[in-house]
Amino acid sequence: MDIHLIDGTYELFRHFFAVPSATDVNGQEVGAVRGVLHSILSMIERGATHIGVATDHVIESFRNDLYPGYKTGEGVAPELLSQFPILEEGLEAMGIKVWAEVYFEADDALAAAAAIAARDERVNRVIICTPDKDLGQCVVGTRIVQLDRRRDALRDEAGVLAKFGVLPESIPDYLALVGDSADGFPGVSGWGPKSAALALSQYAHLENIPRDWRSWHPSIRGALRLSTSLFDSWAEALLFRTLATLRLDVPVFDDIEELAWRGPAAGFEEFCLRTKSQDLLTRATSAASSFVQANPPRS
Repeated sequence: MDIHLIDGTYELFRHFFAVPSATDVNGQEVGAVRGVLHSILSMIERGATHIGVATDHVIESFRNDLYPGYKTGEGVAPELLSQFPILEEGLEAMGIKVWAEVYFEADDALAAAAAIAARDERVNRVIICTPDKDLGQCVVGTRIVQLDRRRDALRDEAGVLAKFGVLPESIPDYLALVGDSADGFPGVSGWGPKSAALALSQYAHLENIPRDWRSWHPSIRGALRLSTSLFDSWAEALLFRTLATLRLDVPVFDDIEELAWRGPAAGFEEFCLRTKSQDLLTRATSAASSFVQANPPRS
């Protein structure tokens, strides 16, 4: 079986800017929620059987305590932020496993879930559905892969290397050097994607980069300048790497069967009526019927 792990935060943002506005019976904006639910139901209709969705129930996390400049919910449209709890409610009602993160981030939950699922011999492949570059650190060969659903682009370990010039294990170090504007940390001055890739392709991790620039591999141009910048900002570089390193100690699930979709829960009809999503209810009911026929109970 394949395990599909979905970045619910990314999906909600994506649909908020891609689909028309829509309100529920109480006037609450739900357009993005409906878009995400339809999208995930389409995955089920195409054969996905085991699904988990992680969301940032609040944008802030433990990383904000480590670095004041880390991303916050400031500037995010209230009409978008207000849909997070509705999305979580809708996913659970549709029968989807949800991890709504408060202390950790959604990306941490995805990383932890991928690591647990990959250890199960019943699993053929773990597919992390997000284009976020920090999830590249979770990719393992062709067993844990990353899928950009919008572009239908699948990235395995070779794909990570081709895109960033480094192996998955070096992605946190790479982001520490080049920064991550989406997460709000700037990286190390003077370092860019090319120089970071050249250095980390040789040394893999920050600690392995020689202090003496004259010892650096000759392929790395501007070694004196880069070395001075890195080691003058060493503490910041290590902090940025900590921010970019995903946590694997997030409580997610004990057995992959917790991720098995078996149809909508009892409250899904009421949710669909409230959000004016009768077509979603019809499709989910039909998909559940097809699932039962394809997977009859064992005697």
